Amino acid sequence: MAKKEKLDPETEALINWCIEVEGHLVAGGATVAQAQDYIEEQVEWFTDLFYDGLTPEEAAQKAFEG
Repeated sequence: MAKKEKLDPETEALINWCIEVEGHLVAGGATVAQAQDYIEEQVEWFTDLFYDGLTPEEAAQKAFEG
């Protein structure tokens, strides 16, 4: 049986942050599938926003403005 790969804390924080962004996108009117697809398509942009210190809510707002 393969071991589950352990993520480093930074990667885990980014993933959790994206999950929160997804929730804000859904609350703003996107479907879960649309939110997930958008985050996957724009992963580099969202990663930059994460490292720039934006909250998930702020990142979702920028996505709606874009």
